[in-house]
Amino acid sequence: MLHWLVELYGPFFSLHAWENVVTSGADWAIIFSLIMIECLLSVDNAVVLAAQTQKLPTLRQKEKALIYGLWGSYVMRFLMIGLGTFLIKVWWIKVVGAIYLLYLSVHFFYQRHNQQQKTGGSSKLWQAVIQIVFMDAIFSVDSILAALAVSSKPIIVLIGGLIGILVMRGVAQLILKVMRYIPELESMAYYLIAIIAVKLFLAIPQINIEIPASWFVAILIAAIGITLLIHYGKQKKARVKTTPYKQLNH
Repeated sequence: MLHWLVELYGPFFSLHAWENVVTSGADWAIIFSLIMIECLLSVDNAVVLAAQTQKLPTLRQKEKALIYGLWGSYVMRFLMIGLGTFLIKVWWIKVVGAIYLLYLSVHFFYQRHNQQQKTGGSSKLWQAVIQIVFMDAIFSVDSILAALAVSSKPIIVLIGGLIGILVMRGVAQLILKVMRYIPELESMAYYLIAIIAVKLFLAIPQINIEIPASWFVAILIAAIGITLLIHYGKQKKARVKTTPYKQLNH
């Protein structure tokens, strides 16, 4: 058992291996390409992350969830890169992820339909952090396998993955800020989560239908465009309704 762990994680603790990677221009070029792969494969993860964080009642809790989730994801990514050679066999993790994402989407609209209020507290914060780490683990399977196909050096894969996670946290924070001004984006995010669940399920080996990341980006852009039209349409109607009352007062 100990020999197996040393074989899997030993390279991460080799100073010589780190020195070779850090001082190599060629390795940094590969790291940059891995960051791009991570970002392209993690657009759906950013949407899920923003939606999970948005349900927290205060801005401080949302920021804490992103920070704690970031460190939890770093630890999980380190463990999963070491287990990278075995990840290709655990196709069922995508089924679990798809079912859970579909549950999140259905649960959100059920609560919205029944007008249930969001509850706060530290339990909700840690629940969100656990969800963030869990979903990052599921979404990271594809990016880790893609990264290991590009480079067999675990340190390069680790650096590329960690920087990629940090970039996607920035994207999630941007989505959260926009959600404050355009609340309709929250519902849009959960519609997208349902689509992501289908996308994840179709990718299992038994079905083997891979929806390209570029298609999801196109769906995302179209969904944002439609949501903005709905938002500004509502604002225009609200202005039209209030205008007659202003004229009467004058």
